[in-house]
Amino acid sequence: MQDEPIDPFNGDPTDPAAGLEDIDEDAEAEPLTEAERQDVLEDLSDLEIYQALLSPTGIRGLVIECEDCHEPHYFDWDLLRGNLRHLLESGRPRVHEPAYDPDPDHYVTWEYARGYADGVHDTLTEGTDDEG
Repeated sequence: MQDEPIDPFNGDPTDPAAGLEDIDEDAEAEPLTEAERQDVLEDLSDLEIYQALLSPTGIRGLVIECEDCHEPHYFDWDLLRGNLRHLLESGRPRVHEPAYDPDPDHYVTWEYARGYADGVHDTLTEGTDDEG
């Protein structure tokens, strides 16, 4: 008798988990360059601002178009923050799956969030420049 369940994809060339077996082999992946680390740190900083500004309006996180599967992936604030921290620590992104049945109305793109933050900043600084 077998203790573990039988893998229904055993031997299947289209096994969706086939790449997971290679994770240990990838453990020696190249670390992030200093420029890449700086980009991730800036993303983390921006994320804090976006969450502070957008959460009160009902936005739960960001939507990112996945380069691998070409589908939108919805990330709540904490999950995205955790993914970015993991990238900083390990040098590689986490394996991901699309969220189950997210409400797209509660997520915005990085670009929208950046534009929103820029608009708030511009509004707050309007008229504070020395007018000569």
